[in-house]
Amino acid sequence: MASLTGIPAQNGKSPDNGKPRGLDRVLSFIERAGNALPNPVVLFAGLFALLAVVSTALSAAGASVKVPGTDDVKNIEGLLTGTGLRWLLENLVPNFATFPPIGAVVVLIMVVGLAEKTGLLETVMRATLARIPRAALPYAVALIASQAHMMSDVGAIVLPPLAAMVFRSAGRHPVAGLIGGFACVTAGYAAGFTIGSLDALYVGITQQAAAVLPAAEGLHIHLLINYFFTASSSIVLALLGGFLISRVLEPRLGPYEGTYEPADGESGQEDLALTPIQRRGLVATCLVVVGYLALVLALWLPPGAPLRGEGGAFVPSPVLDGIVPVLFFAFLLAGVTYGFTVRKLTGADDVVTAMTDSMKNMSGYLVMMFFAAQVIALFTWSNVGVLMAVKAAALFKATGVTGFWAIIAFVLLASCLNLFILSGSALWSLVAPVFLPAFMLMGMSPALSQAAFRIGDSATGVITPMNPYLFLILAMVRQYEPEARLGTLISRLAIFVVPFMAVWLAILGIFYGFDLPLGPGASIGLK
Repeated sequence: MASLTGIPAQNGKSPDNGKPRGLDRVLSFIERAGNALPNPVVLFAGLFALLAVVSTALSAAGASVKVPGTDDVKNIEGLLTGTGLRWLLENLVPNFATFPPIGAVVVLIMVVGLAEKTGLLETVMRATLARIPRAALPYAVALIASQAHMMSDVGAIVLPPLAAMVFRSAGRHPVAGLIGGFACVTAGYAAGFTIGSLDALYVGITQQAAAVLPAAEGLHIHLLINYFFTASSSIVLALLGGFLISRVLEPRLGPYEGTYEPADGESGQEDLALTPIQRRGLVATCLVVVGYLALVLALWLPPGAPLRGEGGAFVPSPVLDGIVPVLFFAFLLAGVTYGFTVRKLTGADDVVTAMTDSMKNMSGYLVMMFFAAQVIALFTWSNVGVLMAVKAAALFKATGVTGFWAIIAFVLLASCLNLFILSGSALWSLVAPVFLPAFMLMGMSPALSQAAFRIGDSATGVITPMNPYLFLILAMVRQYEPEARLGTLISRLAIFVVPFMAVWLAILGIFYGFDLPLGPGASIGLK
């Protein structure tokens, strides 16, 4: 089997001298470093303890910080003081209970999980891919993949094997579909014109991090602050992903001559066609969802509509502020309609069970968010977050790294950290309290900082051994190529990293250069 460079893979070693290749040494370092990191919960707990000591030391030294552009001087408050301990006892539970990402993510996970467990999401993918012309398949796979964050981690599990099946049915190399589908799901994970729990997670942390500065009081931060950017990015990244699959990845794989070894329980057949009952379910679901969305628009768009904002404004408005409930009912109606039509659901108990099952994997997330909420709250209360933001902004200016260059530097930093901390919520919770306010002090909006983080949080996730789905994809690849190894898989995936990052940064640069809104009411700069 050939690697990306055309050199046969031999247990990760060069065929010339038997020594590990450079790629394998890099991957081994990433894996060792990533494994050395503590669990994100332990990481946040340690950061909280460190912040407690630092804030107390700064408070004892009489440290304070003046917010640029204001006469407001903030004293650093120490946690390990009488005042600090009283604050902790009074706010430990509220810090968690009012943490913005929690409610929105949990609400959306319930109904997205319902849609997934009834088979709706897989049926939509099958219906989309089944009739795509052979030449357009890579682009269709890349476009669907760029919307996959709507389904949370389900996209990385469901789409790649479906892409492999449809590639094989069309006489194309199935491994190209498998690897290309996974690469586009992961490297473009935070793009898309669909909205899901990821958007709720990001914006909730953004709201908390922005609150470090007084200027945040006048900002309208909502779920769609990056929508124009992510929607346009998903189209461009789909074209780029399709090109890389068809013109770079697939030609290097050569003609497919292997034998497919179906996993236990699989028939090995490639029929993606929907059954009559699946088609009826999909049609019924489309009718219901379209009717529901028409009702929402009718209550929002016409002059004098009840869901218009103050003074008849579109932005802000109850629809944008309440986009999570709007999406909740859309997914709920879709999942229930499809589930009952295809008989996956037979009663209210089945609906409740499906929604409950969707929440079973949320326990780890909730524990991590508890500690993340405490860290961000302490950053805000102690004013250490303001101090670090002011110092970071001053450092950027002193080194001449300002404007879009600062955004590029932040994307590169986030991309490097993403190799070791794959959880987007953990990583954004770590960097947002410092960098988001720092960029605000430089005149950049929270929407811009969040958009930049989306790029860094996506591009390198496809090649890190910390990605648990990487080993799932390797197992799938081995059904077609039994001798496939992890290093060879990552070398094939690596071709997507730099192009995706560069093109995505270029798109953000266009928004930045022309001062285009990143979403409804979300400008590039602070206004």
